[in-house]
Amino acid sequence: MGQATRWVTDTDPGHSQWYIDRFRQLAADGADLAGEARLLDTLVAPGSRILDAGCGTGRVGAALAARGHRVVGVDADPALIEAAGVDHPELTLLVGDLAELDLPAVGQTEPFDAVVVAGNVMVFVAPGTEGAVLRRIAAHVRPDGAVVVGFRTDRDYRLEAFDADASAAGLQVEHRFATWDLRPWRADAGFAVTVLRRPA
Repeated sequence: MGQATRWVTDTDPGHSQWYIDRFRQLAADGADLAGEARLLDTLVAPGSRILDAGCGTGRVGAALAARGHRVVGVDADPALIEAAGVDHPELTLLVGDLAELDLPAVGQTEPFDAVVVAGNVMVFVAPGTEGAVLRRIAAHVRPDGAVVVGFRTDRDYRLEAFDADASAAGLQVEHRFATWDLRPWRADAGFAVTVLRRPA
């Protein structure tokens, strides 16, 4: 692992367990936790191979797997990966730093049809590693594959920097929305969902 992520440095002790408990309770209450997965499902063919980058407790990956996709989840937090494995044993789950992502080194040699980066992952990676994260993600997606990223726009990592980092990683902005359910983008939106494409 590289330098500590903002998930570690910018949150209180016990945050990981709070996060695990929160999403388990939301699932038990019947909350809709599959919005990101519905969007990804529209962008790919049935049975696609999808990387859930920064998968947390596995809720997005599980919803994609339920739709018939082959999902690999990666997260830097071992506690979240452990909880995801308990709650979603059907998923392939790995502990890893997205800034150093090298899945072929651990036997995952097939490129991905798409990557989903949900849950504010980009504003929780280690400061200064955002460009490296996007480069490593781009290296794992096939030509013409999609990378869909959602995060709050009022944190340290701004949308302008994201766009520059994505371009430097060889990814092109194809669409941008204000929400995962495709509300139109506007400049004052507090959240951005960006569909990137690796050129064919």
